[in-house]
Amino acid sequence: MPKIIYNDNQGNSKTIEVENGLSVMEGAIQNDIPGIDADCGGSMACATCHVYVEEKWLNKLPKAKEAEVDMIDMAYEPKKNSRLSCQLIVSEELDGLIVTTPSKQS
Repeated sequence: MPKIIYNDNQGNSKTIEVENGLSVMEGAIQNDIPGIDADCGGSMACATCHVYVEEKWLNKLPKAKEAEVDMIDMAYEPKKNSRLSCQLIVSEELDGLIVTTPSKQS
């Protein structure tokens, strides 16, 4: 199973094996990763699963669709590497993906 590395804004890190086909958000929720609230359960109706993707991974991810970009605008302190973790589907190609949670969710 691919390993996803979840960092928090304090520098703590947790590496989790996440099943292919699940979202990065689902992997976080199933493994009690702090900082990913996922209030809408992954329906892209909030921005509480907002993460910062490590720069080297940005080109390996599918481009964010317009609806995701609009929702990220509502996230706390969005950056150019912001993504909604509910929209990042785990596959073998994402083994080693590194995401960091913001200091808070909106």
